[in-house]
Amino acid sequence: MADFAQHGVIGTLHNLRHRSTEELEAELLRHAPETPMSLVLPCLYSELEGDALTGIVDKLAKVPYLEEIIIGLDAADREQFERARDFFSKLPQRHSILWNDGPRLLEIDRRLTTENLSPLERGKGRNVWYCLGYFLASARSKVVALHDCDILTYERDMPARLFYPLVHPDMDYVFCKGYYYRAAQGRLNGRVFRLLVTPLIQALQKTTGNNEYLAYMGSFRYALSGEFSMRSEVVTSLRIPSDWGLEIGTLSEVYRNYSPHRICQVDIADVYDHKHQDLSPEDSKRGLNRMSIDICKALIRKLAVSGVVFSQETFRTLKACYYRTALDLVDHYYSDAVLSGLTLDRHQEEKTVELFAQNLISAGEDFMANPQQTPFMPSWSRVVSAVPDIYSQLRDAVELDREE
Repeated sequence: MADFAQHGVIGTLHNLRHRSTEELEAELLRHAPETPMSLVLPCLYSELEGDALTGIVDKLAKVPYLEEIIIGLDAADREQFERARDFFSKLPQRHSILWNDGPRLLEIDRRLTTENLSPLERGKGRNVWYCLGYFLASARSKVVALHDCDILTYERDMPARLFYPLVHPDMDYVFCKGYYYRAAQGRLNGRVFRLLVTPLIQALQKTTGNNEYLAYMGSFRYALSGEFSMRSEVVTSLRIPSDWGLEIGTLSEVYRNYSPHRICQVDIADVYDHKHQDLSPEDSKRGLNRMSIDICKALIRKLAVSGVVFSQETFRTLKACYYRTALDLVDHYYSDAVLSGLTLDRHQEEKTVELFAQNLISAGEDFMANPQQTPFMPSWSRVVSAVPDIYSQLRDAVELDREE
């Protein structure tokens, strides 16, 4: 059974198993006329050919309260886009597909590039950025939620629990983060969060001091989850990274703009399994290897913005502190896995910690060598200021792709 403890500086909303999915959905349906809701699904075309997204769409087709579903489609040619339209046609809700590789959206991207406003690299961050821009352009909803499209254990209570804290009239939250534990095939998963983010935040607190930002980040039970929701006013000013630092960067931006009392996390799944990234220890440009570097840089940049001074000596001390902290946590994770009947390879865990420790140094060196690097995508308020008709361009492009 879930605990009911409140720890950290944000609200934690547990699943105490006293309400059914149908009850939550019925209440959301009552609130929908006053607070309409949109769901964003960023996906690759290849995910349409897997089991996960098929199951997600089948379950979403039964969700009664959604005003709109926005699908961001990456890596699709024209024939694949047409297949995607057929694939998502089973959704009874209003739904729109952003064909990110189609000629109309690529032309918009070229126009933004001339203003230095286009995302720097392709990937999930860029996909999400354009979807959020379309959410603002459509102006149909007051709240938007997002979740990944490779969730093998998807259930309808996941979006319901993401939306609920922002839709209920007695709650004053503007941002909600989903959390869960990661385990599949008898193994304890979630390596990057367990072995990098948690011990790194603890090490940063020891080496740079207990500042409010680190206390905030340490409050999240799963800061790397791809599931979150926010009110429309949050979206307008949001500046997020285009790299693997998307989740950390989003949490950092929300912290910059809002009091932690208006931010919460919610238990959205009893079990969660999705596509696993390879560690790719031989290639720092791929998999969890690349992800760990981007996450380290995201945390370092945020602390530097708040006035923390970094030097080569700082990073050497931080690496030593992180390494010892992470190894201590491996002991706890091992005990936790054994008690729960799960498998955890201590040798592989410690090898992963060693790789992450080296990547922490690499991230520090990159930060020191490129202090002017700006990996954030611009806020949509800035884009509108530079290109006043950008929302109508997005709406027209998506509508013409739909009709063609």
